Amino acid sequence: MSLKADSFLVKATLLLSSSLTIMAGATIAPSLPAMRDHFAATPNADYWVRLVLTVPALFIAIGAPIVGTAIDRFGRKTLLAFAVLLYGLAGTSGAMLNEIGLILVGRVLLGLSVAGIMTTATALIADYYVGSARAQFLGFQAAFMGLGGVVFLSLGGILADVSWRMPFFIYLLALLILPLVVFVLPEPNRTLVSQNLGIDATNAFPWHIAGLTYAAALLSQVVFYLIPVQLPFHLKQLTSANASQAGLAIALATLFSAGSAIAYQQVKARLSFMGIYAIAFLSMAVGYVVISFATTYALVLVGLAIAGTGLGLLTPNMNVCLTSVIPASFRGRVLGGLTTAFFLGQFISPILSQPLSGIVGLDVTYRLAGLLLACMGAIALLLGWRWQ
Repeated sequence: MSLKADSFLVKATLLLSSSLTIMAGATIAPSLPAMRDHFAATPNADYWVRLVLTVPALFIAIGAPIVGTAIDRFGRKTLLAFAVLLYGLAGTSGAMLNEIGLILVGRVLLGLSVAGIMTTATALIADYYVGSARAQFLGFQAAFMGLGGVVFLSLGGILADVSWRMPFFIYLLALLILPLVVFVLPEPNRTLVSQNLGIDATNAFPWHIAGLTYAAALLSQVVFYLIPVQLPFHLKQLTSANASQAGLAIALATLFSAGSAIAYQQVKARLSFMGIYAIAFLSMAVGYVVISFATTYALVLVGLAIAGTGLGLLTPNMNVCLTSVIPASFRGRVLGGLTTAFFLGQFISPILSQPLSGIVGLDVTYRLAGLLLACMGAIALLLGWRWQ
């Protein structure tokens, strides 16, 4: 039986569902070197193995606008339940398949399921909560995703040292969450939500804010995904780090990301949206520059901690900014667009970084990423000053 939106079980279900999105790609990141070795006889194995990590992002990007339109028209809960079921089945398929092409098919289905989970879970949070309660919960959502990343990435690294197939079994956790989605979450009365917010579809749509948010989401994810895609290889070159060390390093970034996301509401009470963007991008820039010059595993960890702190402010800032200004009747579609921008950046990342790193090296690639982030931080400062 469905409960009230402010109940502990409803909040726990939303947070657990949201944590599945961080698992989508990065959980198997520590397996990439071993997977590459297993498929070494396959032409272009380096490229195809990296696509196993990132191809879900492309299909999240393709599926999210469709999901957004569907949940605005037909409701949230049923689609979320189906997406969680598909996630568990498709995600685990990589543990049993022997051809990289078939593994990629499973990853495509995984991506479509994540499109449903991420868009619908965030829309439900925006439906259930308003004002500071929404800002606080969206911060908790980003934090829980980060903490989930710490657990799943660390576990993925440990399991990858046993076999590259083992981390795929982590996706079975979705099947434990499915009963909560079915029996706990209430379907929101979206007409009542719109009336409570005083918003209707006749309000002017803030295209400039949506467009800037989408651009920031895409570019930030192109840069962020240098960590799960390239860091295991960078650490192996730098310090001969094994899969579990790579997993722990990536998990550290998500741990610091979770910490800053928890503090998001307090930060937002003091700063504008653009001010938070500036701090986030500049923190990430410093972190990437530290990684680029690091010569030891410990110094790479310092850079990851700094970058993760900035990253933790980005996702809740984007979600709160958009859900604060968009008409309620467009909420699913606009959040679907944000999900598209977010994961399209993740998919593009290795396509850009692989040839670049082959030419200039991974250290210079991280340095150039830091420069791009510094430019984005400067633009956010200028826009914040202009819109004061």
